[in-house]
Amino acid sequence: MEAQEQINKLQLMEQNAQQLLLQRQQFTSQLNELESALGELQKNPSSYKIIGNIMVKVDPEALKKDLTGKKEMIELRIKTLEKQEQQLREKAEHIRKEVVSQLEK
Repeated sequence: MEAQEQINKLQLMEQNAQQLLLQRQQFTSQLNELESALGELQKNPSSYKIIGNIMVKVDPEALKKDLTGKKEMIELRIKTLEKQEQQLREKAEHIRKEVVSQLEK
C-alpha cells in the first residue's frame, strides 16, 4: 500500500476515534446521571418519574429496577466503545509504523 493511502487511512481512523470518544463521553455522562438518580432513590421514600410533561408517582422498587437496567446497558455500551477505541488505536499504530518505515527508505 502506498504511503499516501496509508496516511489517508490514518486520518480516517483518527476521525473515527474522535467519534468514539464523543460517544463514550455522552454515555459516561448518562451513567453519572443514573448513578446520581439511584443514590437519591436510596435517600427518599417516595419517587417520581417524568412522563412527557408530567411527573407521576411510581413504585420506588420498579424505578430502581428500571434505572439499574439502564445503567447496566450503558456500562456495557461504554465497554464496547472502549474496546473499539483500543482496536482502532492498535490498527493506527501498526499503520503508523508502516508509513514511517516506508518514508525512511
